Amino acid sequence: MVSWFRRNKPEAVAQAPSDPAQQQPATPPSAAPLDAPAATTRDDGWNSRPAVESGDNAVPAAAPGKAGWRQRLSGSGIARSLGGLFRRNPALDDALLDEIETALITADVGVAATTALVDDLRARMRKREFADATAMFRALRGELVAILEPVSKPLLIDGSARPFVIVTVGVNGVGKTTTIGKLARKFRDEHRSLMLAAGDTFRAAAVAQLQAWGERNDVQVVAQGQNADAAAVAFDAYQAAQARGAEILIADTAGRLHTQGGLMEELAKIVRVLGKQSSAVPHEILMVIDGTTGQNAIAQVRAFSAKVPVSGLVVTKLDGTAKGGVVFALAREFGIPIRYAGIGERPEDLRVFDAETFVDALLPDSLQE
Repeated sequence: MVSWFRRNKPEAVAQAPSDPAQQQPATPPSAAPLDAPAATTRDDGWNSRPAVESGDNAVPAAAPGKAGWRQRLSGSGIARSLGGLFRRNPALDDALLDEIETALITADVGVAATTALVDDLRARMRKREFADATAMFRALRGELVAILEPVSKPLLIDGSARPFVIVTVGVNGVGKTTTIGKLARKFRDEHRSLMLAAGDTFRAAAVAQLQAWGERNDVQVVAQGQNADAAAVAFDAYQAAQARGAEILIADTAGRLHTQGGLMEELAKIVRVLGKQSSAVPHEILMVIDGTTGQNAIAQVRAFSAKVPVSGLVVTKLDGTAKGGVVFALAREFGIPIRYAGIGERPEDLRVFDAETFVDALLPDSLQE
């Protein structure tokens, strides 16, 4: 029988556990790694269980609704630059359009998207569609919403698929493991049963970190230790989740630069192995993007999409130093649904992405707001 803690590399990926339903969940480490969040106890009616928090010194969770988005995104580069320039330049002229163009490019919206936006505004200005700068501001806001609306699609869990398999991918340091922990909290709060697969077998602390998240959310974690075959971990986790009737399985994978050919091939192998269980598996390949990386995110998504069929994006770290514009560049370049946005460290700061709410946080409907 395959152990949850098997340290040696399995002889064959295709070898299924003899009785996955008999396996025991991973025992959490005695001390969480330094980058794992601290735990507190909560009782929300599901069961009294530890809750994942981000440490004693973490910023409190953002307020619910639009207020929380504005609180966290109002300091982004695109919000500061665009709001300010319309107040400084009330006149409708080419100078204002030039400043809009500079602000959008500086905020990582990208040259193609920026050019299309500014050309449209210029044409409408010459047709005298705008009475003043405020009218142009609202038009720009509407155009930004229009770019994001096609990709504003929440992740829907197919209840007929047991388990519904989510594979997370992305480069090093974007927050994949933390995002999984936050998703685990979200799904447990929705009273869904789930399991986690510790497929990041390259990073020393990754397995322990995911186990800590699992313990604090009362979620079972399938792990085989560092340097195990990641595809075998995913296979074992699928078998165990299926045996237990879990609704959702979330598989972590090792962070890898999109230029690392060997690791990218391994990622494709994980997806192929899971695909042998069913042509629909994995049901979602969720790529995590660091919102502070700017236009490099475009190259990342292009490279990962060439290896595996990325079906959804999570953009993290949009609070703080993120410019915010990369979200528009991603939407225009790929059209891949943006499932979630990370606007803070707390689990509840992983928000379902919404085009109108996101743009409203960057650019309120009125310059007076």
